[in-house]
Amino acid sequence: MHLVPLFLYACATGAYLAHFARRNPATGRLATGLLGGAILAHTFLIGMQTVEAGHAPLVGTTAALSAFVWLFGLSYMYVELTTDERAMGVLVSALLTVLYIIPALNPGVSTRPEVLRSPLFTFHVTAMLFAYASLALACVIGVTYVLLFKEIKAKHLGFFYARLPSLQVLDSMNGRVITIGWLFLTAGIAIGIVWATQVRPSADPGAEASARAAWPSLAACAARSAGATPASFARPKKSTSAPRNRAGSPSGR
Repeated sequence: MHLVPLFLYACATGAYLAHFARRNPATGRLATGLLGGAILAHTFLIGMQTVEAGHAPLVGTTAALSAFVWLFGLSYMYVELTTDERAMGVLVSALLTVLYIIPALNPGVSTRPEVLRSPLFTFHVTAMLFAYASLALACVIGVTYVLLFKEIKAKHLGFFYARLPSLQVLDSMNGRVITIGWLFLTAGIAIGIVWATQVRPSADPGAEASARAAWPSLAACAARSAGATPASFARPKKSTSAPRNRAGSPSGR
């Protein structure tokens, strides 16, 4: 059962790769279906582990990595289904496949120590992992943005120009993902401070100082991204002038 999500993640990677190379709509829909099936099987597996262990499988490197992969997949599916863009699917599904190899080969769930049995711990870790997954997705979108920007800057409109969405769409997608990641990061830090205070009244001042130092920079990124509205994803009319302005015209699926 633990190998089923890995198999489906790998199949989704192959389908997304074929779609990226040929831009066939049917292949793209197949890739989305395979990734959705992988996430569904992964959800079922996490549910089984939760029932067996009596708590969410979040303790230990393997369990945390499995949860991160699951949340990463959910984050990407949200972006794909709301924008109908599959160009990043090949990178995301490949990362999911590679990262899930360790949980698939070592599926055991660690016993949760008494100090970690508070519901606040579960909410804290889940929120932080979802924030990390969203920011990781923002990194993938940023990589595709740089690839496309370099190709446009070099005036060599070829492979990536024909397959990636426009710079405007990528920027809007990145802004939405960063904002979501920042919201969950804020919630995770707040819950973590409350939980740490309950567990140890004299909380580590160094950890709190680090959280306070990192939060403003992420808040600034989220504020900069606040202009990314759903209207930003609308397809602009193609320009009749030549050459076509790639920064304002997304590619076809």
